[in-house]
Amino acid sequence: MTTTHRNLIGGKEVAARSGATFENRSPFDPTDVIGLYPRSGADDVDAAVATAREGFAAWRRVPAPARGEILGRAGELLRARKEEIARLMAREMGKTLVEARGDVQEAVDTALYAQGEGRRLFGRTTHSELPDKAAFTLRRPLGVCGLISPWNFPVAIPSWKSLPALLCGNAVVLKPPREAPGCAEAFVRVLLDAGVEPRAVSLLHGSGEEAGRALVEHPGVAAISFTGSTEVGRGIAETCGRTLKRLSLEMGGKNAVLVAPDADLELALDGVLWGAFGTSGQRCTATSRLLLPDALHDSFVERLVARAGKLRLGDPLDEKTDVGPLVSAAQLERVAGWVKIAIDEGARVRCGGKRAEGLPGHFYAPTVLCDVRPEMRIAREEVFGPVLAVLRYRDLDEAFAWANAVDYGLSSSLYTNDVRLAFRAADELEAGITYVNAPTIGAECHLPFGGVKQTGNGHREGGWGAYEFFSEVKTVYVDYSGRLQRAQIDNR
Repeated sequence: MTTTHRNLIGGKEVAARSGATFENRSPFDPTDVIGLYPRSGADDVDAAVATAREGFAAWRRVPAPARGEILGRAGELLRARKEEIARLMAREMGKTLVEARGDVQEAVDTALYAQGEGRRLFGRTTHSELPDKAAFTLRRPLGVCGLISPWNFPVAIPSWKSLPALLCGNAVVLKPPREAPGCAEAFVRVLLDAGVEPRAVSLLHGSGEEAGRALVEHPGVAAISFTGSTEVGRGIAETCGRTLKRLSLEMGGKNAVLVAPDADLELALDGVLWGAFGTSGQRCTATSRLLLPDALHDSFVERLVARAGKLRLGDPLDEKTDVGPLVSAAQLERVAGWVKIAIDEGARVRCGGKRAEGLPGHFYAPTVLCDVRPEMRIAREEVFGPVLAVLRYRDLDEAFAWANAVDYGLSSSLYTNDVRLAFRAADELEAGITYVNAPTIGAECHLPFGGVKQTGNGHREGGWGAYEFFSEVKTVYVDYSGRLQRAQIDNR
């Protein structure tokens, strides 16, 4: 019998007011219905925000170190439930078990980091320009924060958003993706079990067009944090601009690995395979482009194709599987469409280039495309699948220029043994993240994560940047002189 799930509002299970639901099916076995989830609308958003406003009034008054201790307990609960949640993730969105465990571990790490930040919400003190007057700043919460998370990191990214927001004293309403609602529910239950004020954290299932839009437009929401496509993010930015909501956007990427002539080729090969085909290429930081020098191109591609052809596709719950399915039939069609466009524009398929055969789910074979030119769409636009475009460069000036010749700027990578070239890459590559001798994936929770150009709007998730986004600075003056002091009038 199919399990029916509900929203979590104020610690209580609540059905959508319309009674409408949607199915959550496994991308490996589409006949496997994991559950029915509420298709929430504007009325449900109203209820969640009203409850969150009550929760904010109570939660903000819990001292920050105490909030941190609660989130630290959430980290320990996540650690204890790691295998259970990882297996749900593999079944629900197709991530292999080893990657799913890493996804949950990232949330563990983020919770423990948040615990420490509970004692580090520092302000500043400075000297006043007037005698007998103190001046300092405080970090204050924003209010109710709407969090819209994607399906490719269904526990890690909700943790990036909700844990800093809660630590800063905000209340949150999380709208997870339709493709991975179960993981979000498991995460929110951890927060509730750890002792977060129930009214300060709500989970609202539904579509972006209905629940997501209503959350963005709601006048009771002070801030929005969104991870998803640039197209959708642009529309959210327009709404938040009109309503003066604080907004953090984390959007697309077209990430490049540059292999220098002096690189450790075995290390580079390992990194390219992991970056391009891990999570079936469904990462915003996935390696989507590979730039190779003329002298190394043919031999490196031969080795790459041989290794890619040996990757094992299959059940993500099988420990031997290297590459799981794409998250949905729609995503499979999208990836196939991009490969067709590439072929039509002159790219040559060296391996893959088709749906994987003999498997029940939404599988696309790991694909390597050669003869790619920088003006081709496959070299400029995000695919979000296991497709790698290989470009041949003549010199490093050309390589750097091509790496930057896209609208996105999230992650980048250079393989080299030349320290001068490594620091040149850090300076010249137009990306929020640059790796040297490592793939384009692998963020750590205590460092800022985000991009430039059409990847984001300047804010960062992870590290201290998230706590800056989810709080605001309040300046306090205390005049203990006992007389009126008129600042620039009396001190000049």
